[in-house]
Amino acid sequence: MRSTAMRENLVRHTLAVLAGSSLLALGGIVLFLFMEGVPLFSEYSFIDFLFGKLWYPTEEPGLFGIFPLLAASLAVTLCSSLLAVPLGVLTAVYLTEIAHPAVRRVVKPFVELLAALPSVVLGFLGMVVLAPFLQDALGAASGLNLLNASLVLALMSVPTICSVSEDALYSVPRDLREASLALGATRWQTTVRVVVPAALSGIGTAVMLGMSRAIGETMVVLMVAGGAAILPTSLLDPVRPMPASIAAEMAEAPFRSEHYHALFAIGIVLFFLTLAFNVLAGHIAEKHRQAGTSSL
Repeated sequence: MRSTAMRENLVRHTLAVLAGSSLLALGGIVLFLFMEGVPLFSEYSFIDFLFGKLWYPTEEPGLFGIFPLLAASLAVTLCSSLLAVPLGVLTAVYLTEIAHPAVRRVVKPFVELLAALPSVVLGFLGMVVLAPFLQDALGAASGLNLLNASLVLALMSVPTICSVSEDALYSVPRDLREASLALGATRWQTTVRVVVPAALSGIGTAVMLGMSRAIGETMVVLMVAGGAAILPTSLLDPVRPMPASIAAEMAEAPFRSEHYHALFAIGIVLFFLTLAFNVLAGHIAEKHRQAGTSSL
């Protein structure tokens, strides 16, 4: 009996140390990010940094307005979500409510395989295949633009949205489906009016997580967005989201220079945006758990 209690204590303390090390690593990353980014604001106005429209870090003095970069990140995230959310949610509905088990066994691995593709591979496909097609079909000056980045990011976000939405749909009690069918509703009416509304909180979590992945993606937007730090006025304009700026310029920025600190300051803004998406996703998931508990 005593040895069993000792083993349980050992396991509990080991798990606590592992969890604490994860928190410690995250805290160290956040601390380093703020230590390297905040010094910019001792010499450069935060308002000018956030709402300035000119990003010329090599000028003397440097101009570090990230508003075009922020607008590009939000535009790419919004446009990709408009494509990925319907596709991901409808795929999840099909797999859980409509597809034959044999079809589900075939389709499901392909969706998961899409999530396993490296982002650099998708970016390469966007450059080599999608960019020439968009340039020829739409008469764009360049195929590397906001539309290209949105399409590739949507393709990347679909597996996340589909998987989490599928889990939410599976968590809907079977009794709700049977009760709806017993009252005379068709299978389609049951899916649309009973199952999907009951899983809406979980689907909302899936959407937030998919958008969070899109706004933080680096390699795809670096390769296919066009790299122009300008405010986009159409889907065919080249853009430069914040992660692409960090990846493209960090190697060129002199250590501890204003440019160096400005790139870390962009990381701080990106951190807060991603944090907001994750907090919102956690809030929606908590509502989903509470709703599920109350329904039981």
